[in-house]
Amino acid sequence: MKVLSRLGRLMRYTVAYAAITHCTFEYIGDFVLCKGPSMEPTLHSDNVLLTERLSKHWRTYQPGDIVIAISPINADQFICKRIVAVSGDQVLIQKPIPIEAEFSGSSDNKKKPVMVKDYVPRGYVWIEGDNKGNSSDSRYYGPIPVGLIRSRVLCRIWPISEATGL
Repeated sequence: MKVLSRLGRLMRYTVAYAAITHCTFEYIGDFVLCKGPSMEPTLHSDNVLLTERLSKHWRTYQPGDIVIAISPINADQFICKRIVAVSGDQVLIQKPIPIEAEFSGSSDNKKKPVMVKDYVPRGYVWIEGDNKGNSSDSRYYGPIPVGLIRSRVLCRIWPISEATGL
């Protein structure tokens, strides 16, 4: 009987600690492993970041914030990007050069990027990687809904030699 009593107590503590841990990581903040080169030179692949989820309840996201968001093109993937513009801000978008212009004999259309001004809609943000040449971001898929943002990056904690607030 003593064994069952101890086992029951152990199970209660295990369930309680699991619930506390789950709530902490789901509602307060967590640790994120950054993968890929899109945020270089600010963040490098395999950096570990400390993030928080509480401030969205009393503070709006600001340009310059680094956030973890659900990818708008693959819901199973998280992305780490910097907010460049928020609702109502104007962005200048460089549209890709049309293929027919690239291969036509005309030199007028060759290599002239098309720049378009647009506004970020209400409830959306414009995100970009710091490594502009190697980042799929809002320049590719447009502004993302604020609801896709999972957390805001507070600091890099690994490698310890590069630990710093962001």
